Amino acid sequence: MGSIIDYYNQFDEWGRLEREPVEFMVNLHFIKRYLKPGTHVLDNGAGPGKYAVALAQEGYDVTLTDLSPRLVGIAAGKVKECKLEERFQGIHVADARNLGRFEDGRFDAVLMLGPLYHLQQEEDRNQAARELFRVVKPGGHVFVAFMSRTRHLINSLLHPQSWKPNDTMDGIDEFMRTGVFNHSDDGRFTGAYYFPINEIRPFMEQHGFDSVKLIASGSVVQSMNEEQWAYWRGRGPEQYQRFLNRVMEAAEDPYILGASSHLLYIGVKPQ
Repeated sequence: MGSIIDYYNQFDEWGRLEREPVEFMVNLHFIKRYLKPGTHVLDNGAGPGKYAVALAQEGYDVTLTDLSPRLVGIAAGKVKECKLEERFQGIHVADARNLGRFEDGRFDAVLMLGPLYHLQQEEDRNQAARELFRVVKPGGHVFVAFMSRTRHLINSLLHPQSWKPNDTMDGIDEFMRTGVFNHSDDGRFTGAYYFPINEIRPFMEQHGFDSVKLIASGSVVQSMNEEQWAYWRGRGPEQYQRFLNRVMEAAEDPYILGASSHLLYIGVKPQ
């Protein structure tokens, strides 16, 4: 896991979510839809804590974990900066595959918005899913991020020089067979695993969850530039809100899942 820590030691993940606001906006919208007042949420693999801070600002109690000590430190600083210490019940360095510091059924809901696609070995993904199931209460919702093989194929075909070794058909064929991607250029995105879309629900269900929804986090607007966003904001508050409502509605359309860079699985642990 050292390569993942090294990558995030030099990458601005908080800034990424600000530069690519659709993913954060859509995910948070659907997460809040399923959280009840007074919920204690674990943000597992929280990175610098953008979701955790937003949920704490909404009045939820939050515990935060991440593999990277640097990102945990950034998250702790954001919590202090926003004066949210009383909403946080813990901020820890932890591996999603080993949440042994928490007892069974500790949390009302759990976010896991990164760890699964960083785990390239099947047994590691299985272990993270088992730990997720263990620490959430019966009846509790989980929110899990996936990256789709289809979207990465699109990216590779459109921009092959940016996604080596997927700049050759041999590289692309191997990627489509395995779902495993390791960038040939040093310092680029850390190694990852990309799921076939039709395997996401079965994967979570085999680990005990009942599936609720699979959301396209990029919706239909992930490729919009700032000028295009400015147009809709400039139409006034009422038109802009209707625009956002349409974006959220479209995110639930299963026919656009393959076009989205990130997917949000929503499931529930049976009572």
